[in-house]
Amino acid sequence: MKLVSYKTEDREHLGIYVNGHIYNLNSCHKLLPDNMNDFLWGGDELMDRARKVNDDIASGKLEAKEELFFELLAPVPHPTSCRDGYAFRQHVAAARRNRKAEMIPQFDQYPIFYFTNHNAIQGIGEIECMPDHFEKLDFELEVAVALNKKGRNIKAAHADSYIAGYMIMNDMSARTLQMEEMLLNLGPAKGKDFSTVIGPWLVTPDELEKYKVAPKPGHTGNAYNLTMKCHVNGKEVSAGNMADMDWTFAEIIERCAYGCDVLPGDVIGSGTVGTGCFLELNGTGLLNDPDYQTQWLQPGDLVEMEVTGLGVLSNVIKKADSDFSILALKKL
Repeated sequence: MKLVSYKTEDREHLGIYVNGHIYNLNSCHKLLPDNMNDFLWGGDELMDRARKVNDDIASGKLEAKEELFFELLAPVPHPTSCRDGYAFRQHVAAARRNRKAEMIPQFDQYPIFYFTNHNAIQGIGEIECMPDHFEKLDFELEVAVALNKKGRNIKAAHADSYIAGYMIMNDMSARTLQMEEMLLNLGPAKGKDFSTVIGPWLVTPDELEKYKVAPKPGHTGNAYNLTMKCHVNGKEVSAGNMADMDWTFAEIIERCAYGCDVLPGDVIGSGTVGTGCFLELNGTGLLNDPDYQTQWLQPGDLVEMEVTGLGVLSNVIKKADSDFSILALKKL
């Protein structure tokens, strides 16, 4: 099942995407809420009701009215929180190698994450960026999950049952801002807080069963053989696979929930897949060729991320009509 959030006449709604069309869930079943957050708080009971509506529409048993005029939003437009993990060893090792640093052994000891701005979540469409964001503006190709159960001190062996679904994530990054502030051993903050893109829909785990594979040796939780790609202006710049996650979402959730609550509506990203950002690609290119032409996102660029079973997340980079610079405010 593919769950969507969308807007009509400035009002947000919850729908399902079936056979190329969007249907309003509340119109099909009055006991289903008309927004994603309330739906996720309903846990498995509301998920089962929505799945029946989905199956009845797909089979023709239910003749529902499709939505014709709408704006597609992020599937979870108002997350309770948003964390991003660091699950792909290939990306971490390459990034460290490129800056002449040894691979950090702690990566293999425990999964980590950071909190990003859950109020900067958006879906397909334009990503508006300020002038300083264009100082080495980058994409990050990831997968994310949304939770639909409240939990605390969850063990990895049970953590997958807290996942409502999967979606593509683009963890946008302003690298100059990020690298400057992280010299103070705090962050990332301003380099990451302006836009995190998720979508185009939330895909329930049952749809991914056919792609399930074993996790990496010594790890616990579901893993999936999902090809991940990113194109910029029609040119493929990144390719990887979700099965390359060293730390599973179950293990990341276990750490997130240690000593604190995780909530329905929480969004958790995987971290960047290997080759999944210009920072890594540029570093590798320069390591092999000092004349390598580096690339960063520019105004007007079309960024398209595609993940098997999860769809295509498409965005256009837009420059804000402003000349305000916080980089220019640095004290000498």
